[in-house]
Amino acid sequence: MPDPSNPGAELWKGLDWTPTPEQQRQFLTLQELLREWNSRVNLTRLVEGDDFWINQIFDSLWPLSRELQHADRPLRCIDVGTGGGFPGLAVAIALPHARLTLVDSVGRKTAAVAEMARSLGLSERVSVRTERVETTGRDRRCRGMFDLAMARAVAAAPVVAEYLVPLLQPSGQALLYRGQWSASDSNELSVALRDLKARITDVQQQQLPGDRGIRHLLRLERNGPCPSGFPRAVGVPGKLPLGQ
Repeated sequence: MPDPSNPGAELWKGLDWTPTPEQQRQFLTLQELLREWNSRVNLTRLVEGDDFWINQIFDSLWPLSRELQHADRPLRCIDVGTGGGFPGLAVAIALPHARLTLVDSVGRKTAAVAEMARSLGLSERVSVRTERVETTGRDRRCRGMFDLAMARAVAAAPVVAEYLVPLLQPSGQALLYRGQWSASDSNELSVALRDLKARITDVQQQQLPGDRGIRHLLRLERNGPCPSGFPRAVGVPGKLPLGQ
C-alpha cells in the first residue's frame, strides 16, 4: 500500500499516469492545507494516509483517466458541490492547462477552498462561486460554457444530471461520480435525461486500491440544447427529481 506521506508509483499506475515532481509537491501541500483548515472548518475527515491518497486524490482523478492522457488540453471544467475542494482542486493540479470553477453553497467551505487554491498557486486557473448550482446553471457566464461538468457525492443521479447538463457546451461531457450502480439505475437516469436532451454515453467501474470499495463513473452528453426551463428553481430538482 502507499506510504502515508508518499504514495509511490503503485497508486499512479492505477491511473496510467504519473505526476510531475511539482504536482506531487502540490498534492502534499494540499494535504497540509486540509489539516490546517480542518482545525477551523469541518471540510473532510479524509486527510491522512490512504484516506487522502486513495479516497480523495485517486478517487477524484480516476474518472478523468482519458483527460489525464491529454493533460495539455485547455479544458474548461466545473465542479459542482465541491465541499472541501474535491474533485476540483485535485483535477486542477493534475490538469495544469485546465481552468476550474468550483461551486458550493456553504460560504465557510468556499472561503477555505479559495484560500487553498491561492496557497497552491492555482488562483489564476481556479475560481470559486458561493451559491446553489441551480443559480449557476442559469447564469449566462456559466450556462453552456464547460467542456467537463463534474459532481462527486452530491445527490441522486437524476438530480445531479439536472445540475450538470445545462452547464455543458455542445460537445461537453458531464461526469457523475457514483458508488454502486446498476442497470436499473441507468434506466431510471435515462428517463430523466430525456427532458434534459441528454444521454448516457459510458459507464465505467473502478475498484479502489486497498479494497476501498467499487466506484462507477457515468459520462453524459447532450443530444441538443438543454431546454431553458432547466435547472428548475433552487430546491426543486432535489424535491421533485426528473423521471419520477
